Amino acid sequence: MREKMHWTNKGSALLLAGVLLALPGPLTAPAAATGAAGVTRTAADPAEGPDPLDFAVVVDQSASLAEKDLARETEAAALLSQGEISERSRATIIGFGSSEKAGQSPVREVCPLTVADAAGRERLSACVQQLGRRDAARMGPGTDFPAAVRQAVTRLTEAGGAKTPAVPKVVFLLTDGKLDVADSPEYGTDRDTRQSNGARRLTEELARARAAGVQIWPLGFGSEIDRSALTAMAEGGYRGACSDIPDSVPRMRVVGTSAEIDKALQETFAAARCARIAQGTVGKPPADLTVTIPPIATDGSLTVAKHDPKVRVTYYDPAGRKVPVRGEFDGSTFEVSGQDGPVEALRVKDPLPGRWRVHIEAPEGHRDREVAVRAIWQGRLRSDVTLDPASPRAGEKVTVQVRMQTRRGVVITDPRQLAGLTASAEVAGAGFRPFTFRLADDGRAPDAKAGDVRFTGTFTLPAGATGDLELVTRMAAPGITSDRRPVHARRGADVPVLTAGLVVDRTTVHPGDTVRGTLDVTNDDSTPHTLRLALQDQAPGAELTVAPASVTAAAGKSTRIPFTVTVAGGTAPGELGGQVAVVDTGDGDTVLDTAFLDVLVVAPPTWWDRWWKAVTGGAVALLVLATLVGIRILAGIRRRDLTGTTLELRDDGRSLYSLTIRRGQSEGGTFAFTVDEPYGGPPTLRSVRGTAASTAHMLRRTSSGELLLRPRGGRQVPVRAGEPIGLGEHELVVRGGRAPSPGARGARPSRDPRASGASRTSRLSRLSRRTSSGTGSSPGTTGTTGSTGTTGTTGATGGSDTYDVNF
Repeated sequence: MREKMHWTNKGSALLLAGVLLALPGPLTAPAAATGAAGVTRTAADPAEGPDPLDFAVVVDQSASLAEKDLARETEAAALLSQGEISERSRATIIGFGSSEKAGQSPVREVCPLTVADAAGRERLSACVQQLGRRDAARMGPGTDFPAAVRQAVTRLTEAGGAKTPAVPKVVFLLTDGKLDVADSPEYGTDRDTRQSNGARRLTEELARARAAGVQIWPLGFGSEIDRSALTAMAEGGYRGACSDIPDSVPRMRVVGTSAEIDKALQETFAAARCARIAQGTVGKPPADLTVTIPPIATDGSLTVAKHDPKVRVTYYDPAGRKVPVRGEFDGSTFEVSGQDGPVEALRVKDPLPGRWRVHIEAPEGHRDREVAVRAIWQGRLRSDVTLDPASPRAGEKVTVQVRMQTRRGVVITDPRQLAGLTASAEVAGAGFRPFTFRLADDGRAPDAKAGDVRFTGTFTLPAGATGDLELVTRMAAPGITSDRRPVHARRGADVPVLTAGLVVDRTTVHPGDTVRGTLDVTNDDSTPHTLRLALQDQAPGAELTVAPASVTAAAGKSTRIPFTVTVAGGTAPGELGGQVAVVDTGDGDTVLDTAFLDVLVVAPPTWWDRWWKAVTGGAVALLVLATLVGIRILAGIRRRDLTGTTLELRDDGRSLYSLTIRRGQSEGGTFAFTVDEPYGGPPTLRSVRGTAASTAHMLRRTSSGELLLRPRGGRQVPVRAGEPIGLGEHELVVRGGRAPSPGARGARPSRDPRASGASRTSRLSRLSRRTSSGTGSSPGTTGTTGSTGTTGTTGATGGSDTYDVNF
């Protein structure tokens, strides 16, 4: 296209292309390799890191590209070089236009194929800056697709050859137009011929790419896109894919506006790369940006598009801890690059899942542009496989169950983390052709439960199987790849003489605890067999021991043998992976059966965890008991209190004196008093305290409410309120007392012997000597005992000279 488009369409596409191209992931491709210098390279153990990718970013730099678009190209390339996860990947950056006169070239290779390790990323960051300076004298304004594809395929295949490429090879071609070689002399003598020859040559270049195993992913934007041409490019290249997911097969994408390009490019690259992108937040410095890395991620990169090298970035993990710019920390490996460039990235191996915080700062004058953060991640899973039976016979149906673990041995238990995953397995062996079968977690037989993240499938071992078997599982989902480790087994004997079944408790334990299991074995052989219990596929750092390690299966018998698996005291909390296997040592260690270790290790309980219920319950019980005792004591005190009780002294039914007990005079439920008979006056009642109380009369109320009187020098007798009781030569009547509770002793008070008729006669015969000088008094004279403050009323007349006798 010659027409000039708005710069944001193409500029945004170029920027996001760089982000997407920084993602890692495996793609299906032949398996040989050579490096850039022709040295043979072998792929590292898949468990060591993400698969590498050789890729080319081919960018349309025709006349429609504005100067601002060139700046976006530079940032896109910087994102690419800094954000790539695999340090074994290689990248090249190619700009293209057309060649219309002498001195011009249709392509401009600003960065040759470069390994994206630490040094290579710095080299890519420097060379890509050339994209910001376009020389119209060296590149024409047209759109030469054939030349662009040819240059990319040549660079991606020159090191290892077309038929044995080291790693998957992908071309991402960004364009805002359609084929335009009408002014390029190399395609013919006139405009129509040139366009026709250009289309034919593009078909040839795509066929070459297909033969070389190079995928083409065209990304178009704008209103002038030739959709049929982009479709032809996607379908004309190599049709391999990174997984069995349909969307991972090359296809073209077109969006209409610049607002849609970001999402389209991210989805395109994710589909091609078997990786995922988590979009983070955007802000101007100073600010805190966030982005989330999921638990299933094993390799990731936090890419910060800061535009201005003056922006400084600090990274914090989900636990709020500042992570180092280089080195290891809490089980993760870190490496920061691009700190002095427009794009910075933190590459993380085995990242801590959760929300990461990226803090950005910048000096005055460098805070006007928005900074964006993204998380680029991939999950490399290990397959934990069991076969039942472990050693199948020819023609026997075999059940295969697979669990997923991360590289650190973390068992995946959340089915949402494996959304969209497809799983299958391939069986190969001597005597039959390899075949593939499906694994599912849908709850349909043979799968036991849907969503338990245990993928299950079955196959029937061919009758021609004669020896060793090899099973390889394959898992595919956006952002997820499997390790493709083979599981080896052996064809079992046609008539098994030894069968075994393992069962291991599914439980929760503390470090140092044991897990119980049972081995049931039937030996139909005429000789005993020695069996060995072994642990397989243990997570790194797990210290487990099984006991007994060796058992004997008696000849011709079925035997049940209990065993235990002990978890070491220092085992970290988490779910135990792996399995227990029983093997026949006399038959080349043939595996008879396996069982998953479905055990969760939790931190040991604290003292409070063990005893809080007992302590709390005891405290509550003591509180309740104390409350009840207090209530009983208070109730007893209240029942025994004599406050308000009236004592009346009588003589022959005539009231002589009365006294009412006031508050505080009956401590402990007792009241001590004496009868004063002053010479010449009537008898009175007086309360006494202190040492005098020991020789006084004592009135007491029990906790049951019963009144008891102990005359001085006499024995204690019960008193019933309102009924007289003898007290020496007088009678005493008590009023205001509570009725005794049922069962209280003394249903009816007995009188003091001294209150009998004989005593009364003796008392009445006593002479009261009147004094000639005595002063008479009127009936009802009131007297007061000042020592106690107790008030009483007398009923005697006149003064008398009496003996002061205390009872």
